[in-house]
Amino acid sequence: MAAGQPQPLISRAVSPEIACIVGLIVLFVVGTALPVNMGALAFVLAFIVGGLYVDMPAAAVLAGFPGDLFVTLVGITYLFAIAQNNGTIDWLVRQAVRSVRGRTAAIPWMMFLVTALLTSIGAVSPGAVAIIAPVALRCAQRYRINPLLMGLMVIHGAQGGGFSPMSIYGGITNQVVERAQLAGSDLHLFLASLGFNLLVAVIVFFVFGGRSLLAQPAAGADPAQAGAPADDFASGRRLAYPQVLTLIGLIALGVGALVFELNVGLVAITIAVALTILFPKDQARAVEQIHWSTVLLICGVVTYVAVLQKGGAVTYVGNAVSSSGAPLMGALLLCYVGGVVSAFASTVGVLGAIIPLAVPLLLLGRIDTAGVVAALAISSSIVDVSPFSTNGALVLASAHGIDREALYRQLLAYSAVVVVSAPLLAWAVLVLATS
Repeated sequence: MAAGQPQPLISRAVSPEIACIVGLIVLFVVGTALPVNMGALAFVLAFIVGGLYVDMPAAAVLAGFPGDLFVTLVGITYLFAIAQNNGTIDWLVRQAVRSVRGRTAAIPWMMFLVTALLTSIGAVSPGAVAIIAPVALRCAQRYRINPLLMGLMVIHGAQGGGFSPMSIYGGITNQVVERAQLAGSDLHLFLASLGFNLLVAVIVFFVFGGRSLLAQPAAGADPAQAGAPADDFASGRRLAYPQVLTLIGLIALGVGALVFELNVGLVAITIAVALTILFPKDQARAVEQIHWSTVLLICGVVTYVAVLQKGGAVTYVGNAVSSSGAPLMGALLLCYVGGVVSAFASTVGVLGAIIPLAVPLLLLGRIDTAGVVAALAISSSIVDVSPFSTNGALVLASAHGIDREALYRQLLAYSAVVVVSAPLLAWAVLVLATS
């Protein structure tokens, strides 16, 4: 809609903020009740709500399309489809099991620790998940581990280490706190996040099948275990030439993304195309194995959330909460705002926005600043288990040979539980108990 033109009558009755929130409700009600891809529906609502209520032309709506996330999802699934087809992933799974001496119950914890280590030394959380999740999900399939358990252990590991002073999330949060001239604590933030995610990981482990894994014999000790022969675990198999080059490519992906901070999606696509050129016959099916409906789902919802943010819905809710006269309740509500928004949007963006909204409450001096900052950080990051957030989307996209629809529903249900319970628990432990 051109500037200066009168708005349509339909847009005068409802403010942009309310229209965006109503659109979000419609998206989930209709997308859940009817057999329509929620991402496709999200694009339609972004076009309608953005055009009628937020005064956004089509180009502005499409500017919210998550191009980086799209390339990451496509690149990672393309590369790991090649690695799956030529047997490289199977080899990596065998090495993972050998590293824990065949103890199946230790595999999820190894994935948790590796991703936590990667993010704690500075790796971008989605980069660490993108590298570990495909191997973890293949382990889950081969050794009869609940794929939801394995995916959640990877994500919570990434979030557990994600707020160290050397990490991306930790650095962003600490900078925001410093700019707001608040008294934060780098170590408190890191330990709070690590401890909280570790506690959640323990609960997840036992709720989603960890107890039965503890009772299993070591993989390879029983030839019938996980359908793998004993010598497959004990000695592995010799790598073929395509597998060697694929391993080199995966190492290059890790170094490029984690050390040189290159775009993980573009690096993955580059390596995948190089492997396809070298071995075209073996990789003919790889592009077909990209789960395009999942990509459509996630990118569509994130595009609508960009309209929601442009329409001022997030700021509208945040300002209403921060103007509350009760600091404790205001902090709790801000934790929920951060959790709900971050479940569909960039955690980095939410962290940069939600902490400044808490400044009026913190300046009153009635609640602990370090505790509030840690609670907001945890609430805004732990919900990355959502299939609409980058980490959850990467786990869903990595589920080759696994029922993706079932895993999607499980991730969605789990993320709903996390959105409802995690902000409350973080607030109770880090804010209420210290005030």
